[in-house]
Amino acid sequence: MLRRVMPLPLLAAPPRPAAAGFRDTALFRPGSVALIADAALPETAVVAANLAAGGFRGRLLAAGIPTPAGFEPAAPSVEALPVAPDLAVLCLPPDRLEAAMRALAARGCFAAIVPVAAPDLAGTCARTGVRALGQGSFGLCVPAIGLNASLSHVAPRPGRLALVAQSAALTRAVLDWAAAESVGFSHVVGIGGNASLGFAVALDWLAREGETGAVLLDLRRIRNRRAFISAARAVSRTRPVVAIRAGGRLADATGVADAVMEAALRRAGVLRVGGLEELLSAAETLARLRGAPRAGEGDRIAIVANGTGLGRLAADAVLAGGARLADPPEAARAALAALLPPGWSGGNPLSLGPQAGTRLGEAAAMLAALPEVDSVVALHAPVPGEDADTVREALVAASRARGAGALRPPAPILVGWPGGASAGAQRAALAAAGIAVFETPEAAVRGALQLAQDRRNRAAAAELPPREVLEFAPDRAAVRRTLDGARAAGRLALTEEEALGVLAAYGVPVVPGRAVAGAEDAGVAAAMLGFPVVLKILSPDIARKTEHGGVALGLSSVAEVVREALAMRERVRAARPEARFAGFLVQRQAARAHELRLRLGEDAMFGPWIGFGAGGTAADLLADEAFDLPPLNLALAHALIARARRTARLLAGHRDHPAADRGAVAAALVRLSQIAVDFPEIATLGVNPLLADAQGVLAVDASLTLRPAGAPGAVLAIAPYPAELARPWRAPDGTVLTVRPIRPEDAAAHAEAFRRLTPEDVRRRFFSALRELPPAQIARLTQIDYDREMAFIAVERREDGSERTVGVARLVREIGSPAGEAEFAVIVDPAWRGRGLARHLMERLIAWAREQGVTAVVGQVLAENTPMLGFVRALGFAVRRLPGEEDVVEARLDLR
Repeated sequence: MLRRVMPLPLLAAPPRPAAAGFRDTALFRPGSVALIADAALPETAVVAANLAAGGFRGRLLAAGIPTPAGFEPAAPSVEALPVAPDLAVLCLPPDRLEAAMRALAARGCFAAIVPVAAPDLAGTCARTGVRALGQGSFGLCVPAIGLNASLSHVAPRPGRLALVAQSAALTRAVLDWAAAESVGFSHVVGIGGNASLGFAVALDWLAREGETGAVLLDLRRIRNRRAFISAARAVSRTRPVVAIRAGGRLADATGVADAVMEAALRRAGVLRVGGLEELLSAAETLARLRGAPRAGEGDRIAIVANGTGLGRLAADAVLAGGARLADPPEAARAALAALLPPGWSGGNPLSLGPQAGTRLGEAAAMLAALPEVDSVVALHAPVPGEDADTVREALVAASRARGAGALRPPAPILVGWPGGASAGAQRAALAAAGIAVFETPEAAVRGALQLAQDRRNRAAAAELPPREVLEFAPDRAAVRRTLDGARAAGRLALTEEEALGVLAAYGVPVVPGRAVAGAEDAGVAAAMLGFPVVLKILSPDIARKTEHGGVALGLSSVAEVVREALAMRERVRAARPEARFAGFLVQRQAARAHELRLRLGEDAMFGPWIGFGAGGTAADLLADEAFDLPPLNLALAHALIARARRTARLLAGHRDHPAADRGAVAAALVRLSQIAVDFPEIATLGVNPLLADAQGVLAVDASLTLRPAGAPGAVLAIAPYPAELARPWRAPDGTVLTVRPIRPEDAAAHAEAFRRLTPEDVRRRFFSALRELPPAQIARLTQIDYDREMAFIAVERREDGSERTVGVARLVREIGSPAGEAEFAVIVDPAWRGRGLARHLMERLIAWAREQGVTAVVGQVLAENTPMLGFVRALGFAVRRLPGEEDVVEARLDLR
């Protein structure tokens, strides 16, 4: 009933600017730019020259320096500027920055770029209210409006690639490459030290504007992990995003930090690449391929070449990269045979021979049109006497073919043209024509592999999970008592028995066991538990008990337990005389099963992470571990298991290893994830081994450490599901519904609810005659960021136990404006109208908005929708006509 049909992301246009304070439009679409500078600083001359040469369509102002060429007459100070600039570039010594920013704020300018050193920029921004890119920002380029407020040595040309980077050196390298390759940019954003304006603001802008086809990220420091993930996910829903991180291994030689970053980016739908060469390869591919790649599995690659050797090198690269060689159907083989030399076997790669000529382009176009092909790699080696220009133009024509009349667009064509003397000029001409071209077969295949991985990442980020939700009621009070008891005893490390108790409180099956003080007690405990048993030393100073003789397996009598306990005590005392002795843990020995390891840890950039892989004493040596971020649901847990490839294959059953219950393993991961959500004071939690077989899972050993007293709790990079907001609601006729925040598993129910709407309902709600919600939009509506938006749904439980969504009220606000306006929408199932449900949903939504500091709730209503207009007026909304909109009015509720 409210809002026009929503392209993804939900908000199609920038929000209404606030009367005062930072506006992203002032930064990315300024009408005036002021250079506030010290002429003695070298950055001043570079920025001034770039601003003047860029052809900026607005006003160029200056203060504190002689008038640069191309600028309006310079003013002696900020106060003397003829107008308040939208954007200021500050090239000043650190001791002059704050005064200049205060003066700018007084004039009403709150967006700045600081390309120079500014050690306390974060504090300066907080004190003045001005938000800035920097310190040490490379600057900002928006070529479409002629803005080049940067330290660049070349002027970026207009295009569809956006670069958001921290490193000025990397930015210069990319721009230099782009100039040679005829690649253009929609935006170049220098984040610099990320002290004030960071990645989230830039990405949120890119998610809304329509000129960017792909985004490159250079990540070094994420200041607000939640805002970053949210904004990156918003961008990746509609275009590819590729990220690089310099120094990841330098910061953490174990590789865990890099693996966690890749997991975080995967959750956001972002492709992580390993170095500058791969980043430029991705830029080459994504900058040339306009529009979203066609639907498909993504990794079926067809290779066609004018030589067997090139084709085989490419085929090896495809298989080494984990992709598949496309298999054309028989009908396509017959058509391709006319282009191939006699005796062709019909396989992939296709070798046309050195005299292929224009047939290379023809074959590439034929392969690209096949539904069994996701991308085509066309390879050409120089041939004596050949008209290379004709071959090149045939490849250009093939790459630009749009498949008129076809049900789907053709697959992208990536060209490899190896060589130097003659090939270089041909590659340059292909690049100038907008073709993705590479120097080697392997580089062309790398581009195709990146396309495939990007498709997988973006599809996974928007995947609609099944309805299944793991419902469980953990004993949080028991865990609280355990953690408080450890702190009261002056311990940050829990005993193994306590750690297993935490897992048990969350429903993870644990092996039966008892902690005892001495050898005789160990024998008694063993008799009670039943043989065989495992005996373990207990010491707060020993983490790896097996390394010091602190574990004994297969003990089958009381006498054997007592003897082993006495011997173990002596072994450990000899190996670790300083270690404190706390007794023994006696456990019933579990049957043979798969040994797994589950870990909860924390990354400096992305916060808490969960690791899954092979367990046992050799877990670190096996190096078969996959990572993800909490919170997890069952679908994400199953995907995490699958990424630990060796372990996943063993769990499926292999030789003498019978198949295990993967559902039980996934449930254990979800329970571990919920522990991380509920108790942010936990620093680490490890389960090794978690035994898994066909009957389920069993935690045998566990460790848990707490954060120091007074230390802040962990902040998840992804906002967890706010289950505490779920409440019952009773209708006037006594029917009870559950009103709760929407979650990803509601996707199927959401689609069903849409189908029950009448055509008139749909027109009034979406301002369009939609027949079906596309999967991408269902994902957008059910996979929400609870920090910046909310959707309350009313759920009816039917007699068969299934749930049906019968109403939804939604509120969306922009990142970076937590106290600004938010846009609402509400709709109720036809069978539930007139019973007070819509009012209740809106009241819940407005209450949430007040708690979040939202200043106003706004929405659009068709002017003819009299029932909705009466409804919002009854809620206290003011209604007004929108300028230039005869059929739409705005409903607005001021919450201040």
